[in-house]
Amino acid sequence: MFVTRLISGIVLVAVALLTICSGGWILYGTLTIVSLIGMFELYRAVKVQKQGENLLAVVGYLGVILHYILLSLGYSEYAMMNLIIVLIAMMFVYVFSYPKYHAEQVMAAFFGVVYVGVMLSYIYQTRMIRDGAFLVWLIFLCSWGCDTCAGMLIGKHKMSPVLSPKKSVEGAVGGVVGAALLGAIYAAVVGSHLEAENPVITYAIICAVGALISMVGDLAASAIKRNHNIKDYGTLIPGHGGIMDRFDSVIFTAPVIYYLSMFMMR
Repeated sequence: MFVTRLISGIVLVAVALLTICSGGWILYGTLTIVSLIGMFELYRAVKVQKQGENLLAVVGYLGVILHYILLSLGYSEYAMMNLIIVLIAMMFVYVFSYPKYHAEQVMAAFFGVVYVGVMLSYIYQTRMIRDGAFLVWLIFLCSWGCDTCAGMLIGKHKMSPVLSPKKSVEGAVGGVVGAALLGAIYAAVVGSHLEAENPVITYAIICAVGALISMVGDLAASAIKRNHNIKDYGTLIPGHGGIMDRFDSVIFTAPVIYYLSMFMMR
């Protein structure tokens, strides 16, 4: 199990390096596919997509595809308009196929568009801003770095005893500190390529805040699984589960890193 997980992790890092370093259409295409797979896993888990009931899910998929098309064409200001159109389309399906779908399914379908598709797209948006080739890595440093550092510490004070008994307050503090340290080290290494003032301090702060948010993302994904009595969202990544199992914290940190970067790099 450990070897399988390790190999899968190495492959994931290699794919991330290839796509993110390349940027442009390669990153755009990869994230579109990853978002659609993640949505499929979520829709299946929350019963939006099941045999004979796929129309709501199709509307969600099309909405996310259109969202990425708008981003690739430089029309990100129309993202909110697209979300409104998706919601109206889902309500159209709900009303005119009634009582095939329940209101909870419609809400879950729209939630999936924002939660997976839109929030993951901030990886692409971060890559495209000034210093984006370097800033985008903070998304993964703070999320995966926090998870790794937190796992090294065993504390007595449980952070969420019912939802995740293994996570402790001490581990959370260690994860935040570890992520901040990784951000500072990263900035010190690539500092000569950055336009930001005091990049070591700036990157450390961004990673610390991102690490705090990443823990919420991790617990939120776990809560959804607990509510629907599933262990993993999928089996696509051996040893890790599905896309949603591996990117649960990244989903939350991507928009946070984007907006923190836009604010702190002014």
